[in-house]
Formats: sequence, structure tokens, C-alpha cells
Amino acid sequence: MGAIRLVVGLGNPGSEYAHQRHNVGFMAVDAIARIHGISTWRKRFAGESAEGSIAGAKVLLLKPLTYMNDSGRAVQDAARFYKIGPEDVIVLHDELDLVPGKVRVKRGGGAAGHNGLRSTDAAIGPDYLRVRIGIGHPGDKSRVTPYVLSNFAKAERPMVDAVDDAIAEAFPLLLKGDEAGFMNRVALKTAPFRAADNGNGNGPNGNGVEDK
Repeated sequence: MGAIRLVVGLGNPGSEYAHQRHNVGFMAVDAIARIHGISTWRKRFAGESAEGSIAGAKVLLLKPLTYMNDSGRAVQDAARFYKIGPEDVIVLHDELDLVPGKVRVKRGGGAAGHNGLRSTDAAIGPDYLRVRIGIGHPGDKSRVTPYVLSNFAKAERPMVDAVDDAIAEAFPLLLKGDEAGFMNRVALKTAPFRAADNGNGNGPNGNGVEDK
């Protein structure tokens, strides 16, 4: 295990993108920083980064400022500087194939059309840990781009905030290697929001996306 863990949120920089579905990785990293008292951000590694400690583990939080398609450049720059291998990189990103509010963790795998993951795979290889944050699917492939680049509805914001806070609060478990414990803790904390979402067009009864 390396001396420091690299925790990357994927998103697009700029206020016009801040509340879009594609930016949930940024939102989650911001919540991690807030809840664990990591407050000093600076611009380097083609992104915004902040160093701190979570439950005794040293972390470097990173939000690439390269736009989604070139996220890998920022990840590679930070990983190279700190000599961090893919096994010590955690990437948080939006996931179309999970219903809103659901969070899953996996190591490696394909990019599944996600340009931020594709860029990161090309830069450091695919063997990093992915925190997949469900945003649901619009139901038709032709609608995916406008969907991910649209803002969360006002009614969705409490759920988004609850998911981000749950990820942040449970993050020490993930750093300790307890992936199942992390997912269970997040699921427990977000269950009321996910139950309320059932059948409103965004949940598993609304868009036909498999609840993986």
C-alpha cells in the first residue's frame, strides 16, 4: 500500500456545469473534503487538489480541470508526482447503469462509454477502484448526452446531497479496504431517499434500467 491515496472526482470545471449529473464525482469529493475537514485547495496537476488525512490515512483529493474527456492527464500528473500506483487510486464518477441514489464499488473494468473513465484508463491503466454513483438512464441512447449534461432537478437535490454525505461519512471504510461495508453503510443512509424515488420516472420503475 502506498503512503498516500489519490481520490479523484470526475466532472467538468466551471459554474455552468456545477449541478449537472455528469458532475456527481466533483460533488462527492467536495463532500469528502467538507466532512473530513480538508479545506486548503490549490491548483496543480491540471486540477484542483487538497491534501489531508481521513481516519489516519493520507489522501490527495483531486478534481481535474481538464474537462471530462481529458481527465486522465490530471490523474496521471498527480499519480506520477506522488509515485501512486493504480491500486491506490479511487475514482468517483456518475453511472448511467445504476438507478439514482445507488452506489457501487468495483476495481477495474471497462469505461462503458464514460469519457472520463476512458481517459483515465488510457493514462494509468484500468486497475483502479471506481465508486459508481447512480444517476439513472434517460431510456434512449440518443438522449444520454443531454441527460448527463443537464442539471439535477430541484426535487432531486436532497437525494444527491444525502448520497454525497453518505459516501463521505463511510469513506474511511473504503480506505481500509472494506468495500462491502462501505456500500452497506451508504445504502443504509440513503435508503429513505431511494425508496421515495421509486416509480417517479427516475427510479427502477421509471426508466427500465436494471438495478445492478
